[in-house]
Amino acid sequence: MGRMRSGFGVTVLTGVLAAMMLETGCSDEASAPGSTPAAAPSPPASTSTEGDAAESAAASPAPAAPADTRSPEELAAAGRSTYNANCIACHAMDPRIDGALGPAVAGAPLELIEARVMRAEYPAGYAPKRATRVMVPMPHLQPKLPELAAYLGSLQ
Repeated sequence: MGRMRSGFGVTVLTGVLAAMMLETGCSDEASAPGSTPAAAPSPPASTSTEGDAAESAAASPAPAAPADTRSPEELAAAGRSTYNANCIACHAMDPRIDGALGPAVAGAPLELIEARVMRAEYPAGYAPKRATRVMVPMPHLQPKLPELAAYLGSLQ
């Protein structure tokens, strides 16, 4: 009793390691221990025409990001994956109930999600559900905030 089947443990460990590698951008192309990474090729010298174009591009505003054309259901499904991969260690697997460290977050508005995930702060005037200060900023999730909001909003 209390022993885990070794095949199951290896499968779980492999899945966890694969998820960590995807999250951190690891690849098989990583340098061997003790070796130095190859230097990136240097860009070709720019001509005056290229320099003028670069200055002009820097002065004009960047084009707007394309609108997200996914359905609310697709956004919520993507948000659920993000939540499961990043939030359930502290919040419950079911966002409608309190977790070990974090409170229930179902129905949380985008403004609250953005403040907590990006800066570990609360929006002005918000009364926290718990008085803990355990959450750390996770700015790598910034592109996923609309998905998280869609998922948590779908659980009201």
